[in-house]
Amino acid sequence: MPRERRILVINPNSTASMTKKIGEAARAAASSEVRITAINPESGPAAIQGAADGAAALPGLFELVDTCLKTGEPVDALVIACFDDTGLWELKRKLSIPVLGIGEAAYHAAALSAERFSVVTTLPVSIPVLEENLEQNGLAHRCAKVRASEVPVLELESNSEDARDKIRREIAQALAHDNIRAIALGCAGMAELAEDLTAEFEVPVIDGVAAAIKLAEGLLSMRS
Repeated sequence: MPRERRILVINPNSTASMTKKIGEAARAAASSEVRITAINPESGPAAIQGAADGAAALPGLFELVDTCLKTGEPVDALVIACFDDTGLWELKRKLSIPVLGIGEAAYHAAALSAERFSVVTTLPVSIPVLEENLEQNGLAHRCAKVRASEVPVLELESNSEDARDKIRREIAQALAHDNIRAIALGCAGMAELAEDLTAEFEVPVIDGVAAAIKLAEGLLSMRS
């Protein structure tokens, strides 16, 4: 029997209800021999929407990572569960375990699924951050467009049909105009929509939470 692996999933914002949903999505994607722990800082932005929120979240994120790795149970991999990949590159440089961001994972999964893809995120303020991250990941040329659905992050917490309809409409626009065959959902709060949207639009609609868990498992299996 393979030994149990532990993946620590950190939501960098302070909204515990979102962390609960992220944890559920991560556990649904994880193999039986992987244990998921999902946590968030107690303080900091309630949602990360753009560069200013991301910067404000960094102290709480880094403190939480340090505390968990120094005093908690051993961790085999770390997933940053914010599509902005808040603090990702700093943590990759610092830690010896695999560190993945859900944005990074979604981009790579979408690029493996289709020659070209688009991203459907929350608000326009997030677009510059995601475009910069695509450049840093070397995938900007594979992404046709980063689109804003005009759905605030915390509106996804209410599971409103209006929010879902806005996301659906933006995906439909992307498929009609971007010459793509895959979509990356640009927020952890959209995780539960991926399966239904994939069936509805008949193209891969990638949830970054699930993609990050599966990629982390793959990296860990290569280290066995």
